[in-house]
Amino acid sequence: MDAVFKALADANRRQLLDRLNADNGLSLRELSEGLGMSRQAVSKHLAVLEAASLVSTVKHGREKLHYLNPVPIHEIADRWIGKYERDRMAALSHLKHVLEGPPMSKPEFVYVTYIQTTADKLYRALTDPAFIKIYMGGTGPKSDWKVGSPVLWKSAPDGEYEDMDQQVLEAVPGKRLAYTWHTLQPMHRDLFDSDEEFAEAVKERSKVSFDIEPAEIPMMGMKLTITHDGFDTPDSKMLEGTSGGWIMILSALKTFLEGGKLVADQED
Repeated sequence: MDAVFKALADANRRQLLDRLNADNGLSLRELSEGLGMSRQAVSKHLAVLEAASLVSTVKHGREKLHYLNPVPIHEIADRWIGKYERDRMAALSHLKHVLEGPPMSKPEFVYVTYIQTTADKLYRALTDPAFIKIYMGGTGPKSDWKVGSPVLWKSAPDGEYEDMDQQVLEAVPGKRLAYTWHTLQPMHRDLFDSDEEFAEAVKERSKVSFDIEPAEIPMMGMKLTITHDGFDTPDSKMLEGTSGGWIMILSALKTFLEGGKLVADQED
């Protein structure tokens, strides 16, 4: 947390975070425009933000894109927020992405967290229904996790696993997991002004991937990067709904793997 507070203490670095909050996934060139700082100065500030895990990067062709990573700030807030306020405050930290340029030009949602565990345990937590049930509140995916296999999904704790036309794209134990995401369901119709608008939105097929690698600093454990992309438009209703959801799910995953108690456990 000392590194986070140090990074946030500088007004120029806060300005960079504000810019990423407004328009996530920017290159060094884009971040430097109009700031009155040289690219070298911006690069140095970004290095401090990356070291504090406030910014994460993703290679996109020849460019390196920078994304705001809210995890450290969320964890600072979590330290001083009571368990009964946690869900409400987590919802307030939901990031709404406003992206410029062609909608398919870069990943839509990128989230990084560091977990004190092993690569094998982290991969198992992402794929084992018994583990998924704990940190996803009885909902979530189930599959044999072979490339091409269906991914069944349970939407409610007392519901059944359903085939929503999701499919495993990649499955490398301890390293990477990727699968297609389900389309909007009938329950989402009220989010749209007309049947025609809803029918068009239902065609959207996004995908989610989880990349597991050792943290840059060994004592931080494993680095987990989730990328949810393939959205048709920056104002996609699916993007809006999943972004905040992933933040809360992965926060619960981290708590579970590090041996902490989930809110539900504490209240039992």
